Amino acid sequence: MRAITVRDRDADVGGLTLTDMPYPHAAENDVIVRVHAAGFTPGELDWPATWTDRAGRDRTPTIPGHELSGVVVELGYGTTGLTVGQRVFGLTDWARNGSLAEYTAVEARNLAPLAADVDHTVAAALPISGLTAWQALFDHAHLTTGQTVLIHGAAGGVGSIAVQLAREVGARVIGAGRADDRDVVLGLGARTFLDLDADDLRGVGEVDVVLDVIGGDILARSTELVRPGGTLVTIAMPPTVQPKDGRAVFFVVEPDRARLTDLAERLRAGRLNPIVGDVRPLAETAAAFARHRRTPGKTIIQVTDEQGAQHS
Repeated sequence: MRAITVRDRDADVGGLTLTDMPYPHAAENDVIVRVHAAGFTPGELDWPATWTDRAGRDRTPTIPGHELSGVVVELGYGTTGLTVGQRVFGLTDWARNGSLAEYTAVEARNLAPLAADVDHTVAAALPISGLTAWQALFDHAHLTTGQTVLIHGAAGGVGSIAVQLAREVGARVIGAGRADDRDVVLGLGARTFLDLDADDLRGVGEVDVVLDVIGGDILARSTELVRPGGTLVTIAMPPTVQPKDGRAVFFVVEPDRARLTDLAERLRAGRLNPIVGDVRPLAETAAAFARHRRTPGKTIIQVTDEQGAQHS
């Protein structure tokens, strides 16, 4: 099968190449998915799990990408809950070969059924971004109606979904990003837009929740904005400073089939609209990694179309 692989952790995106790889093995409780569309996280080439398995052994050449939408083509021993021919979407394991391939092995519990009327390219934009946004806002920050939330990177994959989810529960949303993101963020339902390059971060006043996807100086300065009892949640890096009378939480998204199913139903009902910023064929994955941060929403790699034709 064809897949995007990387062998040298010092090569960065320049090391991503389209190669032939062996068809994956379906272990116990796995399924093999024929991947129609895949998502990636730009920073994943820096993750230790990209290069080694859970026992610390080298696993190069490695196939990146951890979001997918596709069709089940094979069941592993003892696998239940899914059937061959079923449309699914979800997450691949961090420490195994991922979704930027024609076929991949995934634990069945990390996948959710996908209705026939949801396009694979849209579904592939949901798993990490949707679960991260939900877990950040509600599982970790406990955002509720009437509270104020500041969302950094509000036009990105995670941020754009977080804006929509926060607005739906009746929170006051301040979306932060680059000047070019203003119309997108306000269109998603943010009440106010903050230009991170030009506006004073302190101008937003105190907020109940900050969702950070940027890290660095933005993360450090955001701790000053959290009102007593509030929460700063970040997926960028462990915070070095805690809010004076609040708390700061760093977390890694966890698979959740029930929540994926809920997010897909919200999408079908028109209550949630992931932004698919760019769709590229598998052969252009390296270019997609390189320019991802300049594209609003989520960049998706289309691997196989609904008729099974291969994209080169």
